[in-house]
Amino acid sequence: MEAADEFVKYRSPLVSRYASKEMAYNFSDRKKFTTWRKLWIYLAKAEKALGLPITDAQILELESHAEDIDFAMAAEEERKLRHDVMAHVHTFAHCCPTAAPIIHLGATSCYVGDNTDLIMLRDGFDILLPKLARVIDRLANFAEKYADLPTLGFTHYQPAQLTTVGKRACLWLQDLAMDMRNLQRARDDLRFRGVKGTTGTQASFLQLFQGTMIRCELDRMVTEMAGFKKAYLVTGQTYSRKVDIDSLSNLASLGATVHKICTDIRLLANLKEIEEPFEKEQIGSSAMPYKRNPMRAERCCSLARHLVALLSDPLQTASVQWLERTLDDSANRRISLPESFLTADIILSTLQNITEGLVVYPKVIERHIRHELPFMATENIIMAMVKAGGNRQVARFLSEEVRPLLEPYKAKMDVKIELEL
Repeated sequence: MEAADEFVKYRSPLVSRYASKEMAYNFSDRKKFTTWRKLWIYLAKAEKALGLPITDAQILELESHAEDIDFAMAAEEERKLRHDVMAHVHTFAHCCPTAAPIIHLGATSCYVGDNTDLIMLRDGFDILLPKLARVIDRLANFAEKYADLPTLGFTHYQPAQLTTVGKRACLWLQDLAMDMRNLQRARDDLRFRGVKGTTGTQASFLQLFQGTMIRCELDRMVTEMAGFKKAYLVTGQTYSRKVDIDSLSNLASLGATVHKICTDIRLLANLKEIEEPFEKEQIGSSAMPYKRNPMRAERCCSLARHLVALLSDPLQTASVQWLERTLDDSANRRISLPESFLTADIILSTLQNITEGLVVYPKVIERHIRHELPFMATENIIMAMVKAGGNRQVARFLSEEVRPLLEPYKAKMDVKIELEL
C-alpha cells in the first residue's frame, strides 16, 4: 500500500494525532498477534512438560517463528474462514509445518483472545501509572512553590474567602492521588483467564490428560509463563466482563479528575491569573492574534468527556452476556478497551505538559483580591459584632445593608495591608 493511501480512509485521531507510541503499540495488531503466538508456545511447553507427546523440535519451530507474521495471509484466511483465531492458527501452521498439529491443542479462541486482552490491560496500566506519577510530581512542585501566594477562593464561581494558589492545587493533587491508588489497585487486581476450555470446565484438557488433575497444574504453569501470579478461579468461556468495568471505571474516574483540573485552569485563564504554557510561535486565534486560548486544557476536557462516556460500553456489555458467553461483546470491546487506554494516555501526557509550564500572574491575583476586600470584610464585621454581644442574624442584615454603601468608594480602597492566612 502506498503511503498516500492512508489519507483516503478514516484514521482514528487517537492514534494518528494524539497517543504515545508505546500505548499505540500496546493495542496494535503486531502486539496482539505476537502475543497470541506466545500463548500458543506457553501452552505447548506446559502440555509437553506434563506428558503430552510434543517434541523439542516442535517447540523450537514455534519459537523461531513467533515474530514473523504474514498479515496478508492471515487476512485472506479470515476472509475465507470468517474466524480470526483460526485464521491465525492456519497462518502460524503454514510457517511451522512440524508443529502444526499441536498449535492451539485443547484450547478455545478465548484462550488467546481473552488472555491477550488481560495482558494488554496490564501493560496499559504499566504505561499510564508512571505518567500519572509525573503529573503528580509536577503539580506537587507547583503547589509547594505557590503555597503562600494568596488568591481569591470561589464558590459558585463567585468570590469567596481567600485561599492560596498552592492550596487550590492541592485539591487537584488529592484527586490525582486517589486516581493513582485506583489505577494501581485495578492493575494489581487483574488476573489471568488461564487455560479453562470452552465453558470454563477444562473438559477438553480433562480428556487430553485422561481424567487426571494435571489440567490444574497446566493452568498454573501457563499463568506463570504469562507473568501473572494468579488466574481467575471461575470463568465461563470468557473472563467476567466485570473486569472490564473495573478497569474502565477507574480510567473514567481519572477522566473526571482531569476535566475538573483543566476546567479550573480555563476559568483562571479567563481571569488572567494562571495560564497554561504558550509557545513562542503558537497562534491563539486565526482571527484575533491577541488571544491566548487554553487549547491544551480544552483538549484535555474534550478527551476526558470521551473517556468518561466510554464507561457505558463495558457496563452494558457485562449486563447482556448470556450464560457462559455471547459474541456480542467482541466488536464493542475491540473499540472500547483500546480507546479508553489511548485516551487516558493522551490526557496524562497533555496534563504533564500543562503542569510543567503553568504561568502565574501574582499582580493580577493581587488586584482581584483588593477589588473584593471591602466585601470580604463584611464577614469579619459580623464576627466582631457578635463578639461584642450582638445578634448574628441582625449583624448579617446590617452587613448586607452596608455592602451597597461601599460600592462608590471601591476605587479609593486600594491600600496596602498585610494578609494573614
